[in-house]
Amino acid sequence: MKTLPAEALRQRCDPQLLGFQTTAEASEVSGLIGQDRAMDAISLSSGMTHRDFNLFVVGPTGTGRHTAINKILKEDAAKRRQPYDWAYVNNFEEAHKPKALQLPSGTAKTLQHAMQNLVDDLANDIPSLFESEEYQTQRRAIEEEYGEKHETALADFSERAKAESIALVRTPVGFMLTAIRDEKLVKTEDFENLDEAEQEQIQEQISRLQDDLAEVLREGPKLEREHRKKVEELHAAMAERAVSARVNEVRLEFGEIEPISLYLDDVHKDIIANAELFLAVAENSQNGAFPEAIRKFHREPEFNRYVVNVMVSQDAEVLAGAPLETEDLPSFDRLIGRIEHVSQMGSLVTNFTMIKPGALHRANGGYLVLDARRVLSEPFAWEALKQSIRNQSITITSLSDRLNLVSTTSLQPDPIQLDLRVVLVGDPFLYMLLVTLDPDFKDLFKVQADFEDVIERTDENLARFGQLIAAFVCHEKLLPMTAKGVARVLDEATRAAEDSRKLSLRIGALGDLMREAEHYARARDSRHIDEVDIARAVQEKERRASRIRDRMQEALERRIIMIDTSGSKVGQINGLSVTGIGDYRFGRPSRITARVRMGAGKLVDIEREVELGGPLHSKGVMILSGYLTSTYALDVPFSLHASLVFEQSYGGVDGDSASSAELYALLSALSGLPIDQGLAVTGSVNQLGEVQAIGGVNEKIEGFFEVCKAHGLTGKQGVLIPKANIEYLMLRDEVVDAARKGQFRIIPIETIDEGIEILTGTTAGKRGADGRFAPDTVNAKVEDRLKLFANTRKAFARSAEDGTSKDET
Repeated sequence: MKTLPAEALRQRCDPQLLGFQTTAEASEVSGLIGQDRAMDAISLSSGMTHRDFNLFVVGPTGTGRHTAINKILKEDAAKRRQPYDWAYVNNFEEAHKPKALQLPSGTAKTLQHAMQNLVDDLANDIPSLFESEEYQTQRRAIEEEYGEKHETALADFSERAKAESIALVRTPVGFMLTAIRDEKLVKTEDFENLDEAEQEQIQEQISRLQDDLAEVLREGPKLEREHRKKVEELHAAMAERAVSARVNEVRLEFGEIEPISLYLDDVHKDIIANAELFLAVAENSQNGAFPEAIRKFHREPEFNRYVVNVMVSQDAEVLAGAPLETEDLPSFDRLIGRIEHVSQMGSLVTNFTMIKPGALHRANGGYLVLDARRVLSEPFAWEALKQSIRNQSITITSLSDRLNLVSTTSLQPDPIQLDLRVVLVGDPFLYMLLVTLDPDFKDLFKVQADFEDVIERTDENLARFGQLIAAFVCHEKLLPMTAKGVARVLDEATRAAEDSRKLSLRIGALGDLMREAEHYARARDSRHIDEVDIARAVQEKERRASRIRDRMQEALERRIIMIDTSGSKVGQINGLSVTGIGDYRFGRPSRITARVRMGAGKLVDIEREVELGGPLHSKGVMILSGYLTSTYALDVPFSLHASLVFEQSYGGVDGDSASSAELYALLSALSGLPIDQGLAVTGSVNQLGEVQAIGGVNEKIEGFFEVCKAHGLTGKQGVLIPKANIEYLMLRDEVVDAARKGQFRIIPIETIDEGIEILTGTTAGKRGADGRFAPDTVNAKVEDRLKLFANTRKAFARSAEDGTSKDET
């Protein structure tokens, strides 16, 4: 029996390899270790100038993905030029289609303030200009001119009417015509006393003159229009003097920037055409003891038309180079921007000043890092992101408009050009789903950065990893950690990797362990984090998560769940499985039993029959069935009926790691040889009888060790594991110490024959030159039993045929 020595059960890092006594003495280290492939992919994507070389970062959580991304992208962003500023301004011709201005870096906010000052100054200058003596003189001249024209026309008509003895009388409701006799107006009762001929003459004159009066009055609106036009021309001329000078000052401030020059042309025309806005605000302002500042003018709703709505503006003093943005909540609105609304008179309205930027605007010209799962979980966000990348532009639309939820005033802002590298961070499963299900994904995200979760456990890597831990301790401002403490953390990294030749790169989990260890170090007033603190942190972490394990262990100790750790039984063996709750896993031994009899070659897997066995478990049972049929009693029909079951198992069973244990139970039941119950077995089997590696070997061994410890360690107990799993052993100190003292054994095997010999204490046996197994061996007993079943079945069939024939006779 090849029992493994205690030294082979756990790797231990030599603190001398680290090159320091405490982390305070360690040399500074930057970056990650073992991620060269991923780092090269990130550098490729960030440095590529061609479109669609966006990046998808693949890897498990806690491997330093975000740290690596931020480090490389930050360095590359600093080397790039600052991107353009972007702003939305009013479209004076089509207000629902705001115009986007692409401006040199750092210009947008300057323009915004310049427009505020322009409006504020004109809000003061234009009313003052209209209060000047020059304006008043010209305005009076216009009023007098058109007033005189109107009165002259009426006077001429009045004279013509008077010549016909008809008077034009002005009344509160308008003009009326009446006859004159003896220079007096003819009253109604006097008119009725006139003879009929004279009455008809007066009526004919009044009727004719009323037509002439109507013609004269019709000229009034025309004169009024001419009057208003003259006033507007006067206003425009007066405003032109103030506006042109002030707009030209702004124009000179920005030089030959074409978008600004064209915008100022539009502003110039609109202010002149709407000079009355400034007059109306001036008239409504209250001038008390403490008048409001002129700056308030641009906040009036009427002046929103001249606001510059800055989407994104670069500040060279704050940020050099291109932006690097991260959006933690990548919803539709927070990605591409949104159009806000306000309630007015019971309806929702909006304008271009209510357009708000999104993450794409802020990151435009640089890099945007997003969590892939969060983007995909937000409605419409993924499609909006893809459309923006594909079209190289940001089109802001209202989500309510897309869904037709409410009827609102809508805008159609100009698209903003997009020059951006998008970085998605996700897990491998999500990456494969996108590759498989989204035809656009591969075209838009051409680069994959695949982060390793483990590296080789070499002396060089141990030293580098130790320096990385020291840097983490310093960065997190923890107590200095001793070299022994760092060595213990590295051992836990190997345990997390489930491979004694590897180190886990999940820095996040190790960081949590170190933070907890510092808590215990401070609790004992230590100035350093030592090995005992790391060990306690490991122990306490397991204790917090082990309630279910402890209840199962209690059931085993009280023999509610029946597991034997001593003696021997035929057709019964201890199998091992792993149960997981969250990120905590523990081993659970199970009793596996087999029963055999003569039959038609059927192997019943009870777990599968009741639909508790998973497909991998069923596969393992079929493989061991194939081993039986190809190894024993090859010259007779396979006449076995056998049943296999995990006793007291009330949940699902999956995986093939118990297939070797099930085969041992069958061989014991067939041979009649008892199996040592102090031994537990794990490992899968192939049809050639070779025992194959399985997962969770450490947890499985420790689970059976706990049961044996509770029942009493005898020195004969242990676990049979596949030889291939030796390199995966990283057992807890308690198990290693028990093995060192000879109280517990770990036995590696390669074949079923090796395992059955150890379990039964009987030689497995080889086929000789005569094709038969050596007598009194396990295999000989199994084959003899199977042949007995076949011959008995054959005799039974013959007797049944003979009985039928006699009955027929």
